[in-house]
Amino acid sequence: MNIKIFTDGGSKGNPGPAAIGIVAYRGSEELFRYREDIGTATNNDAEYRALMKAFELIKEYKASHANEAINHVDFYSDSRLMVNQVKGLFKVNEARLREYVMHIRILEAELGCSTNYHDIPREQNKVADALVNNK
Repeated sequence: MNIKIFTDGGSKGNPGPAAIGIVAYRGSEELFRYREDIGTATNNDAEYRALMKAFELIKEYKASHANEAINHVDFYSDSRLMVNQVKGLFKVNEARLREYVMHIRILEAELGCSTNYHDIPREQNKVADALVNNK
């Protein structure tokens, strides 16, 4: 099974009150959605935390649907910086963000399937964006 995960994170004030939003699909079927207020954070922190939480939610989904093997996960985000840092195309200058990238590598290995990351326009990330903005 292939899964598409759309993530978003944002803060009001940067840093400021922040939230994350995640929605997962298999084809056109929505598998789950998630929203969480994460306290005070920067936009970049929120974007990374949304991606890391998405990995946790996929692991939970796998555990509760053991008969459905996940072969591949495509992650979609409107954070060009995060996507290109995770893909290794952009340098990660901040120590905190480097720690996030290292943690994501661990999460990828734990997930045990192939993953790809895609930078998309905000217009294509409306559901996750609406979750962040509590709409």
